[in-house]
Amino acid sequence: MDVVVIGAGQAGLSAAYALRRRGLPFVVLDAETAPGGAWQHRSPSLGVGELHGIFDLPGMHFEPPATGPASSAVADYFARYERESGLPVVRPVRVRAVRRAAGGLLVEADEGRWAARAVVNATGTWRRPYWPSYPGAAGFRGRQLHYADYRGPAEFAGQRVLVVGGGHSAVHVLSELPGTAAAVRWVTRREPVFHEGEFTEDHGRAVVAKVAERVAAGLPPRSVVSVTGLGYTAVVRAAVDKGVLHRLPMFDRIVAGGVLWGDRFEPFDAIVWATGFRAALGHLAPLHLREPGGGIRMAGTRAVREPRLHLVGYGPSASTVGANRAGRAAAREIAQLLETEGLRSSA
Repeated sequence: MDVVVIGAGQAGLSAAYALRRRGLPFVVLDAETAPGGAWQHRSPSLGVGELHGIFDLPGMHFEPPATGPASSAVADYFARYERESGLPVVRPVRVRAVRRAAGGLLVEADEGRWAARAVVNATGTWRRPYWPSYPGAAGFRGRQLHYADYRGPAEFAGQRVLVVGGGHSAVHVLSELPGTAAAVRWVTRREPVFHEGEFTEDHGRAVVAKVAERVAAGLPPRSVVSVTGLGYTAVVRAAVDKGVLHRLPMFDRIVAGGVLWGDRFEPFDAIVWATGFRAALGHLAPLHLREPGGGIRMAGTRAVREPRLHLVGYGPSASTVGANRAGRAAAREIAQLLETEGLRSSA
């Protein structure tokens, strides 16, 4: 195979579309059992009216229904896109390792092996939720869960809930708990910054440039919110209207029945860790791509330590708009690589 694409979320499907436009033989390997990428696992309480940051896949407009869960609406859109575009998606295939091989890369999975001249990695972050370590967490008697496992406010009826995190995931939980939970508190490491006005094209370019600087230096990419701030989306406005966006500083310690700020104790029944995700790149470990700073140094979408590997949906392309652009860029570079090696004609 000329190219193997790993992952069939927004980034993977965008890259597949661009590869097809360039006439490159490829296959898409997806670990999920159905189309939809990470979106199919989002909480059913997140409605289509609260969607933000969903950008059209190339060549097909996304027109969400008037009501219903965002998870099913986006998954249906992805499924229709795969079907109508005729993209060669094979699932479920869980890639375990990518290794160097003669003339290319070898993609290994329980379901088989694929030899490729180039690989586009688009595995996203959903399978790697980040849980920070805090003193006393193991002794907490209540429930702890990551946002990846949050399924709506009903399971917290009558409970005192602590929400940890400064991004849109945390605000989504905060916007839904009032009226169901007995009490809701919000803690973050840093003071949240709210972005007034529209996210213009110029602002978007500035954000991408800041993230690109980090990955070009081999540093782990920062979260989008750490660069953009919180925009006034429908979810943020709902949380503001319900009066729950009163941020407290991080606690010092977790104890059996709650948390401590110094000597001040507050009881909680549940802690929701809305603390983000990290790039799911464990299968790339055999390529030894990490820099001393902990990240993967990038030149555009290409990994500097392995020019046959492109990361789409990582770093500056970890957004729906950025993923589409990165898919085109990766396909263009791969076509140039194969031309240089004399493996395909310039036509």
